[in-house]
Amino acid sequence: MSIMRKAGASLALTGSLLLTGGALAGPASAAPPQQDGLVNVNVGDVEILNDVNIGVAAQVAANICGVSVKNVAVLARITDRSGDTTTVCETAQGPVQFVQN
Repeated sequence: MSIMRKAGASLALTGSLLLTGGALAGPASAAPPQQDGLVNVNVGDVEILNDVNIGVAAQVAANICGVSVKNVAVLARITDRSGDTTTVCETAQGPVQFVQN
């Protein structure tokens, strides 16, 4: 009888550990976007540059928007790091945006 009690206690403990172990692990988080120093540049719904270096993308977007390249480069870096689309300015053809590649 004591062997049965030990086996039952062992099974109960194992089940308890499995249940609490899963609860302690928590949900898996999504992997951050891969930072590679490259972004896409879109004007409206037209992709004008794909997988281009941040510096080149910033220069092109700054020329289109008539703004400082330094400020635009910061927006391109933010897009590369976060994966979020960033609007540089609005034109008659649509927004000039950086998009993660």
